[in-house]
Amino acid sequence: MISSEYCLELNNVFHTGQVEPGTCFQRVLGNVKTGIILKDVSLEVHGGEVLAILGSKGSGKRALLEVISRRAQGPTRGQIQLNGAPMSLRLFQQSCGYVTHKCDLLPGLSVEQTLYYAAQLTVGSKVSRHLKQSRVRQVMADLALSQVANRCTEHLTQSEYRRLMIGVQLVKDPIVLLLDEPTWDLDPLNTYLVVSILSNHARKYGRAVILTMEKPRSDVFPFLDRVTYLCLGDVVYTGSTRLMLDYFRTIGFPCPELENPLMYYLCLSTVDRRSRERFIESNHQIAALVEKFKLEGGPFRKSSTTIPGGVVVETPDPLHAGGALGSNKVPLSAFGRPGALHVALTLYTRSLATMFNLRTVGLTQLILRLLAHPVFHLLLWVFYSDMQDYQRTFMSRNGLIFNCLAGAYFISIITTSSTFPDQRTRYYQEAQEGLYSGPLFLASYLLFSLPFSIISLAAGSCITFQLTGLQDPLEWFLFGSVLWACHLLAEQQTIALLMVVRSSFTAAIASIYITVLYLALASGALRSFHGLLDWLLYLTYAMQARYAGACLSQQLMSNHRLTSLPRDALRNCSSILQTASDSYLTASASFSCRYPDGQAFLSERYNREEGEEMLDFNLNLGITFAFAAGLTLVNCLLYLVPLPSFVKAKFRE
Repeated sequence: MISSEYCLELNNVFHTGQVEPGTCFQRVLGNVKTGIILKDVSLEVHGGEVLAILGSKGSGKRALLEVISRRAQGPTRGQIQLNGAPMSLRLFQQSCGYVTHKCDLLPGLSVEQTLYYAAQLTVGSKVSRHLKQSRVRQVMADLALSQVANRCTEHLTQSEYRRLMIGVQLVKDPIVLLLDEPTWDLDPLNTYLVVSILSNHARKYGRAVILTMEKPRSDVFPFLDRVTYLCLGDVVYTGSTRLMLDYFRTIGFPCPELENPLMYYLCLSTVDRRSRERFIESNHQIAALVEKFKLEGGPFRKSSTTIPGGVVVETPDPLHAGGALGSNKVPLSAFGRPGALHVALTLYTRSLATMFNLRTVGLTQLILRLLAHPVFHLLLWVFYSDMQDYQRTFMSRNGLIFNCLAGAYFISIITTSSTFPDQRTRYYQEAQEGLYSGPLFLASYLLFSLPFSIISLAAGSCITFQLTGLQDPLEWFLFGSVLWACHLLAEQQTIALLMVVRSSFTAAIASIYITVLYLALASGALRSFHGLLDWLLYLTYAMQARYAGACLSQQLMSNHRLTSLPRDALRNCSSILQTASDSYLTASASFSCRYPDGQAFLSERYNREEGEEMLDFNLNLGITFAFAAGLTLVNCLLYLVPLPSFVKAKFRE
């Protein structure tokens, strides 16, 4: 056979990287142990072929895939070329695909929806929607997923989930497909199924497939056209699988009958660590095998195998592709990527599809987003419904304000920490493929979440607002707006924490602690500003709760009905003060009737010194929204900052 035009070639590739995990502090400082991971690796694979990279743990299999995909951290030298063009990160993202060892697909989406949105994010807008849908159906058929097309991702078997991970990359029809342990933890039948599917894909479409395997079975041998054995970064053998037996036989290592040749030569390429003597002996033997292949392995590395039937697969240069869409000659990846607006719309519609699937995941999100605030405010209405215009109403209203603020903050934190992590993790994985940026992801998520938070808080605040005695719809709008601004800030605060914290529970607890701090310190509901130390007072200026609390207090206390209120239904404050003769009774009566109006209460809670002017309502309202908008902008900037690789890795692996 004449080999396909597509060819990925590595020549004398060396890579140095981190060889020990190290502590978190060492990682931040960059003080971790590094070493040579790949040593003079040379190999090639053509379109229509499957290359298996074999080796024990720590042999450099994953590092080799990371180097090919241009994701590796650390210096790399040597040549990596795709059809003679240097493999850059941009070229790989445009023309190739990488199925990582672990991939977190969005729960709530069906198999067909997952593949469809993957096609929308990766295939250019020049390709029509009909052709994308056709491609999705073809990929499902090729991966034996058609029968579970409407099943949600969280209900798939391990084999079906693994094949769907592969399908997410196949929908864009990559020229070269890299797979890191695609058969890990699969039973023998499903291992055979996955490898046979990949082999069929390579031959049918003329694409190159490179996969890593730690424990290859003998029944997958016919599907592997090429094999590369690695040991501690050195190449023991790379070339045709069929010629592998002849090569090792000629150098004195024939494969015994009834042995699995893949495992036999893998064991031959593995350092024996059972004893010091075995370690030294096997190390010397592997070093000799490496040197032997460097001297005599050139023809085996360059050789090609014959596809059964002698079919010649002709494929053009991916960088200058042309021809009819859907043919084996032109991959969909040759038509470029969709624009930013198309990607944002796809992310938005994908989030909607995740929630409105009317299944467990979607219903949970829908209840949290739409019903949490109304239910909470309904509970507040039950507790505060008997609030009457007596002296104690000032403290009751103060408690109502505090609870409204706390509810807006805490419900937002719980909702965000429950619904955002899946989107966040998927973003980290897709961003590594160059599909979209952090600000675009946050903008689409904000566009998705805003309508639900507005509707939910509008309904909730409407319930509580009935307790205030105010009738003006504008007052209700302002009341709900303040609570929504608090909701938005808590949401963005939790999103910022989830940027570096994988556990949603840990991020939620941390966000709640921070919120409790500025609620207790700056809201003015638990403690007046009279009792604060100067440095604590100045600290409150940097907290949204100071301005939100002042807004709601001014709105609820500056009520014309809250003037000269009686102590209770039977006693009037003026009569109590007149009849009190004892000094203790006078002090007690003064304490229970100390607020002639709402302004007196506000002065006690918020004024630092006598005669000090409080912030006006409009300014408080503006600053409240400025905090929410400012943190949203800060998050967009944070998601542009390159994070250390060990932070990003926990979201990708």
